[in-house]
Amino acid sequence: MMTVLRIRGFALPGGDPVDLFADGDRWTGDPVPGAELAAEGWLVPGLVDAHTHPGAEEPGKPLDEAVLRDDLRAHLAAGVTMIRSPGLAGDPPEWFGQAGDLPRAVHAGPWIAQHGQFFDGWGRRADHAELPAVAAAQAARTGWAKIIADWGPDDEPMPADVLAAVVAAVHAVGGRVAVHSQHAAGGAAAVAAGVDSLEHGMCLDPELLPRMAERGTALTPTLSVLLSHLDDVRGRPDGPRKDWYLGGATAHPALVAAAAEAGVTILAGTDSRPHGRVADEIRALAAAGLTPHQALAAGSWAARAYLGRDPVGPVGPGGGLTPGAPADAVVYDADPRTDLTLLDTPRAVILRGRLVRAQR
Repeated sequence: MMTVLRIRGFALPGGDPVDLFADGDRWTGDPVPGAELAAEGWLVPGLVDAHTHPGAEEPGKPLDEAVLRDDLRAHLAAGVTMIRSPGLAGDPPEWFGQAGDLPRAVHAGPWIAQHGQFFDGWGRRADHAELPAVAAAQAARTGWAKIIADWGPDDEPMPADVLAAVVAAVHAVGGRVAVHSQHAAGGAAAVAAGVDSLEHGMCLDPELLPRMAERGTALTPTLSVLLSHLDDVRGRPDGPRKDWYLGGATAHPALVAAAAEAGVTILAGTDSRPHGRVADEIRALAAAGLTPHQALAAGSWAARAYLGRDPVGPVGPGGGLTPGAPADAVVYDADPRTDLTLLDTPRAVILRGRLVRAQR
């Protein structure tokens, strides 16, 4: 019989004192006799990486179950109890998002792109006329479809009317649409189409941010990984591709800060390898101008609330640690908003009511 775990302390986002017990995979405030106090301190309702592509060692490689498990373990060790994977190297195994010792997960299956764009060996290609049906079929299976709206600097972006038809078809089956964009035209088309989340969003026109906020389009800026390539790109030969990247990436922190100011939902995502780096993204968001509270929200309760559900049901009001919410938590010795480096040293990580990491 599994030991019932108990946590207590100050629960974010509100900082209210709580005393919670794991009733299976749900938190309850009702005391359970004999429950074991797993940890106490400052409680965060599980970190979220909302843009990660686990399971393949490099672009174009097939999905590898052993690599997938290792990548998910790296996320969990960092306190990530839930991921969203907007694009995978293949359809995942049945245990993905369900295994008791690995993070919860939602995903969009393989990427969907126009012909002649995206990484060879990855994703599905479809004609414009086929895209709505292909995307809707994917979303009907998993809840999300991921569209590549633009690719190289010289490529034609996906037309706004095609994206709008994709959004309508996916919404009709109860799904949501995530769109990759790193060019101004692709971002403008995605916003005009009313997609559910814009991934990366580099080079987006800031004038479009109020419309994103109004329509509920989230932004997952993957800021830390975009900035990490700047030094390498600066050393490359001059040319249009270099100009595009330097211009877009250097402007990206200000765009992210403006998006938060405009009321756009910001989600923390790390993109690709190595995995388990969501704390870096949270800190990058704070360095860009979000408050520590906003930055941590993007990688925890706000992301949980936005994703709306996990494999076993609702995440609870506001994505927080409330009775009935999933029994996930990360416990810290002090309020991580006062020092975001604390995210690197959690006292405990609890997933599905089980202690999966404890500070020695």
